[in-house]
Amino acid sequence: MQPVQRPFLALFLRLLATAVLTTLIMLVKYTAESGVAFAEILFWRQAPTVILILGWLALRGQISRLRTRRLPIHARRAFLGLTGMCFTFGAPILLPLAESTTLGFTTPIFAVILSALVLREKVGPVRWLAVALGFAGVLIIAQPGQSHIPAFGAFVGLGAGFMVALISIQVRDLGRTEESISIVFWFAALSSPILALILPFVISAHTPWQWFLLLSCGVLGCIGQLLLTASLRYGQVATVIVMDYTALIWATLYGWLVWEQLPPAATWLGAPAIIAAGAVIVWREHRLNQRTPPATASAGE
Repeated sequence: MQPVQRPFLALFLRLLATAVLTTLIMLVKYTAESGVAFAEILFWRQAPTVILILGWLALRGQISRLRTRRLPIHARRAFLGLTGMCFTFGAPILLPLAESTTLGFTTPIFAVILSALVLREKVGPVRWLAVALGFAGVLIIAQPGQSHIPAFGAFVGLGAGFMVALISIQVRDLGRTEESISIVFWFAALSSPILALILPFVISAHTPWQWFLLLSCGVLGCIGQLLLTASLRYGQVATVIVMDYTALIWATLYGWLVWEQLPPAATWLGAPAIIAAGAVIVWREHRLNQRTPPATASAGE
């Protein structure tokens, strides 16, 4: 049975998810600066998700919800997802929080490009103009040759936006046959052993405070993913995705409170262009999907 649409609840859940995931990214940056190896942070981001989902489903007698016939596809998604995590969590370590968050907003822009190149979808002039506007915003922020941010950090930030767009295509394909909780579980279950193989080479002794930070990363990551899933249960993508841009508010606040950093003028000029481009793309795809029968709806929804 199709869940009842509750748009205001969906918006609230998405707003809460954005706050939780931005807090997670702040903690990743803070934990890395405290001396914990990046690979170990990634491991503790994933491992608690496996335990939490298994425990929750076991209490409800619903372990069978994790059954799948598409394990190879889940494995490919785990590989891409792990690569995406390296970019997504690497960017805030290399860049100030506000800049890394803003570059992550390029996901809808890359989604349009991938839709045209990979899915062979027809992309009209409105979305191509939005892509151009978005990359103009990126150039304003990055300022090649004279930027306050390192070129490699900008590359990683853009890589995060690209990988999220690429992964979204695969998750959308998995979503045809798999439950959201199954997709989240198998990603964590398949990527955790890979990260565990690296641990002996990077692990070190931690203070109680560092252990608290690591476990907090895992718990917040699981909660954030579940909130994202719940927001899509009660509302459409085009309705709730606008809440994602509130991440810039949280990132700016954390950057000021924790690192005493405020974004420079270039970021305030470039961010609106990137956000406007993403909003135009989402609005345009929503309009196209309203005109298109469900069987042939744009894959960008």
